[in-house]
Amino acid sequence: MLEITLPDKSKRKFDKPISVEDLAMDIGPGLAKATVAGRINGVLVDASEIIKKDAKVEIITSKDDEGIEIVRHSCAHLLAHSLKQLYPEVKLAIGPVIDNGFYYDIQLDKALNDNDLQAIEDRMLNLAKTDYKVVREVVSRKKAVKTFKDRGEPYKVTLAEEIPDEEIIALYHHEEYIDMCRGPHVTNTKHLRAFKLTKVSGAYWRGDSKNEMLQRIYGTAWQSTKDLESHLVQLEEAEKRDHRKLGRQLDLFHFQEEAPGMVFWHPKGWTVYRALEDFMRIKQIESDYEEINTPEVVDRKLWEESGHWDKYRENMFITEIDEEHANEKRTNALKPMNCPCHVQVYNQGLKSYRDLPIRFAEFGSCHRYEASGTLHGLMRVRAFTQDDGHIFCTEEQIEAETKSFIELLSVIYSELGFKEFEIKLSTRPDVRVGSDEVWDKAELALEEAIKNLDLKYEISEGEGAFYGPKLDFVLTDALGREWQCGTFQADFILPERLGSTYVGDDGEKRQPVMIHRAILGSFERFIGILIEHHGGSFPVWLSPIQAQILNITDKQGEYSEKIRDLLQKNGFRAQSDLRKEKIAYKIRDHSMQKTPFLLVVGDKEKENETVSVRARGGEDLGEMSIKEFMGILKKKINAKE
Repeated sequence: MLEITLPDKSKRKFDKPISVEDLAMDIGPGLAKATVAGRINGVLVDASEIIKKDAKVEIITSKDDEGIEIVRHSCAHLLAHSLKQLYPEVKLAIGPVIDNGFYYDIQLDKALNDNDLQAIEDRMLNLAKTDYKVVREVVSRKKAVKTFKDRGEPYKVTLAEEIPDEEIIALYHHEEYIDMCRGPHVTNTKHLRAFKLTKVSGAYWRGDSKNEMLQRIYGTAWQSTKDLESHLVQLEEAEKRDHRKLGRQLDLFHFQEEAPGMVFWHPKGWTVYRALEDFMRIKQIESDYEEINTPEVVDRKLWEESGHWDKYRENMFITEIDEEHANEKRTNALKPMNCPCHVQVYNQGLKSYRDLPIRFAEFGSCHRYEASGTLHGLMRVRAFTQDDGHIFCTEEQIEAETKSFIELLSVIYSELGFKEFEIKLSTRPDVRVGSDEVWDKAELALEEAIKNLDLKYEISEGEGAFYGPKLDFVLTDALGREWQCGTFQADFILPERLGSTYVGDDGEKRQPVMIHRAILGSFERFIGILIEHHGGSFPVWLSPIQAQILNITDKQGEYSEKIRDLLQKNGFRAQSDLRKEKIAYKIRDHSMQKTPFLLVVGDKEKENETVSVRARGGEDLGEMSIKEFMGILKKKINAKE
């Protein structure tokens, strides 16, 4: 007798082994129709898996997180099947699940375009509608290798040859098509209906620029057509808000081949940058941080002492310099992070427990080598500036510093227009340094600080850094997308490696705890997030131009410049557009530039010494004195609107 326990604690008994999908049918035809997989004693399996022993079993549908991932993974296989039918010569590489969808890397001499994508998607839909079965076959590595050699799939052969002996190898048969995967997958293509191919791009085999370039086809898949359509609308909105597109439209910045991954800031973009930097500087000074500045080029000796030379060298920009009057070369590196340099500042002079905590902040310029294929506008660059900070404190001070940091971060995020953020507490990994006693103290201190602030959080077991636990802060933008920006990491190792000490109340030397913290993460990436969050319509206090004065004819030119000068004298960012263009053209042009306020001046305004004000979005605020307008502007800026 076979006994199966369901999630609601109810039990079902059977005279013989039964598959997950047959169990679902026994429970009800509606559930059977929706079943895409199962979980047996906590292990995710195909719906065709046979339950042979007493077990706890959960039915997985596409409404479950694991279920929709299985649907997306199966869509990747459906994509590959379609490609094989349309282009028999195609060589398949990998096809994993990603956020909201999937992709497949392929080698194909033909460069695919949008029309090709539509043809591939149509073939996928036709294949899915046949409702063919997907059959799983467990094979030996030898058979897997032979299967793909016979089918002329070199990438699959390489992958099969590298699978460890102890790992199960499964082939999934889709009519005449065969793929290799850990699974699970849907057992029938009837579950694959709501999908869409979105784009094609280049990708190196295994992400290594030394390897050949492949084509990567992206797609998105959902539980229902309604969910798919909703997502496509969001994608359309995201495309409108793309910071790269808006960066060009608003004349904020650009990139070029001579400096890949490094930003050329234009006057307007740099104005936004500086306004954000000034804002952060004031907030940090108010929270008792001392601002410092450290070198960008540092001898390899320091990176060897800190451990970065061994663990991070491949991501560092290395330089060799011929020392004057010497027959040797000195090896330096552009700093990829600021922490070792901050320790050098701390180490100058004797520190007492009475001096702690010491809080350093730096707008530190860093360089990291990122593969060219991973660069993405402001979101992923090679040169960036961190709003970096390091706190040197005692173990007993960790909780108070955590609380203080979260309070500061909450205020900053709120004033920047982000009302929601999540906190993730990452605990000790299997490979770590430091005693369990120290880890216990650090994890408890971080957790207690969150609890005392009555904030929600989730624990990421084993995701901490090797040197200590950490908190990650995840923002939600206007489109519901999540961005991990802030971080707070307790480090017991770097102070030890670099010889940091303080004199305790007993007169003995002790090592401080070093807390690595950032709120924005990097200015470049955060400005990219701000652009997309606001759709380019920055709040008034961040807008590169807060008011644009538009004269109707040349007669008001001098008056327009007088207003501009008065606004600038009072600390506002204003310009005057004196071009010999029709006023309607000027209004339309600066509306496209998303300027918060347009001040129109004609003969009447000149005579009355007033301005006619149009707010962003077309709202007519009417005629008013310049003093009245400055009051409105000041109120908006103070409110961070």
